[in-house]
Amino acid sequence: MLEWLTSTTIGRVLATVAISMLPVIELRGGIPYGVGFGLNPWAAFAAAAIGNLIPIPFILLLLGRILEFMKKREGVLGKAARLLENKAYKNKETVEKYKALGLIILVAIPLPGTGAWTGALVATVLGMEPKKALPCIVAGVAIAGFVVLAISYGFVSLF
Repeated sequence: MLEWLTSTTIGRVLATVAISMLPVIELRGGIPYGVGFGLNPWAAFAAAAIGNLIPIPFILLLLGRILEFMKKREGVLGKAARLLENKAYKNKETVEKYKALGLIILVAIPLPGTGAWTGALVATVLGMEPKKALPCIVAGVAIAGFVVLAISYGFVSLF
């Protein structure tokens, strides 16, 4: 039934976009998936970057309200909100010290606990305006994508 996700180019592109939208996995998983299933590395990069960025404007615009709602609740929701805020505060020093460059670096490092979702969380918790945070996150995603391509497929073979 879902064979078209791996047997057609549009299916592989859509699957790469969808995988890259997921928190934690993001484009670090999307790019290798796309190339592993036959996409050109640059097509995989584009699909993964787009997929990684699709949820970010919504996170930047809505997460603050969602966290406030969650913090007012006891139990799992309240604990989850505190956990997310604590995660953001762990990256606070870098972002506050280097401002926009700090957010770019946080998003650009393709390691667990970094990426666009974490960058959007940190920006929200620190009160950055979405119109200032979004370009930093886009730049960080682009850098992370190039790093993942270079590590995964060899810098020289990309050109």
